[in-house]
Amino acid sequence: MTDADLARSLGFTSEYADVNGTRLHYVIGGEGSPLILLGGWPHTWWEFHKIMPALAEHHRVVAVDLRGMGGSAKPESGYDKKTMARDIAELIKTLGFSNANVAGHDIGAMVAYSLAVHHPEAIGKLALLDVPHPDEGWFFFTMLPQPQVPHMWWFAFNQLTELPQVLPNGRFRALIDHLCEGGLVNKDAITETDREIYAKAYDSPDAIRASNAWYQTWLQDIEDMKTYTPVTLPVLGLAAEDNAFLEAALRRQTTSFQHERIVGSGHYLAEEQPEAVTGHLLKFFS
Repeated sequence: MTDADLARSLGFTSEYADVNGTRLHYVIGGEGSPLILLGGWPHTWWEFHKIMPALAEHHRVVAVDLRGMGGSAKPESGYDKKTMARDIAELIKTLGFSNANVAGHDIGAMVAYSLAVHHPEAIGKLALLDVPHPDEGWFFFTMLPQPQVPHMWWFAFNQLTELPQVLPNGRFRALIDHLCEGGLVNKDAITETDREIYAKAYDSPDAIRASNAWYQTWLQDIEDMKTYTPVTLPVLGLAAEDNAFLEAALRRQTTSFQHERIVGSGHYLAEEQPEAVTGHLLKFFS
C-alpha cells in the first residue's frame, strides 16, 4: 500500500509541502486544534496509526515524515535538530496554523524539543515520548552490554558513513525484527504488515544514509544544547515502563513538566499501548 492508501484507511489524506529548502510528506485529518506528530527511527508517520483516529476526534492531526524519512525528501545535509525543527516551524506556518501542539517520539522528540527552543511562537504544549534531546550525558553510553541496561548498539553503528548503506541495504527487515524483539514487551504489537511498511521505507542506500544522518549530527546537537536555556512551556514526558532516563533529562532541560510511565510498554509506546498514550495526550493537550 502507498502512503496515500494507508492514510485513506485511517480517514486521513497524504500531502506534501515544500519548506526550508526541502520537501516534507505528511498525513492530515480530523478537526480541532492542530496537533503535530513526529516519529523516529526506524519508523515513519505510520508509527502513530493506532492513535491518530482517536486524536483526530479532538484535533487537526498532522503526522509528519521528518527530513530523510519515508515519503519526505532525503537531501545531503540539514539533519541537525535545529535545522529539522525549522522544517516543522515552516510546515506549521504553511498549513495556516498560528501555532500547534507537538508530540515527538525518538528522533522526533529531539526535533520537537529543538522546535520549542528555537520557535517557541510556533508551539503551544510539547509532549516527548521516551527520548529527550541529546546532551553531554550521551557521551557516557557504553558500547558493551550491561545487565538491566538497554544496549543501544545502533547509536554507534549509525555513526558510520558508508558501511550501513551496504550491510542492511536490501535486508532492512532483519534489522526491524531485531529492534522489535528488543524494544517491545508484546512482540506482536508491531505486526507483520507494519514491519513490511517500515522495511520498505528504509530499504535503500539513500534512506539509510539520510536516517543515519540523524545520528551523525548528534555532536552538533550536543554543542547546540550547551547554549540552550531550559524550555519553559508545558511539557509532558511519556516513558517506557523501564525508562528512568527521560525523567532525569526533563529535570535538566525543562522548567515545568509532567512525567508518566506507560505500563506494559517498551520503546514503541504508541504502537504497544495506544490507548494509554492517547489518553495522556488528550488530557494534556485539552
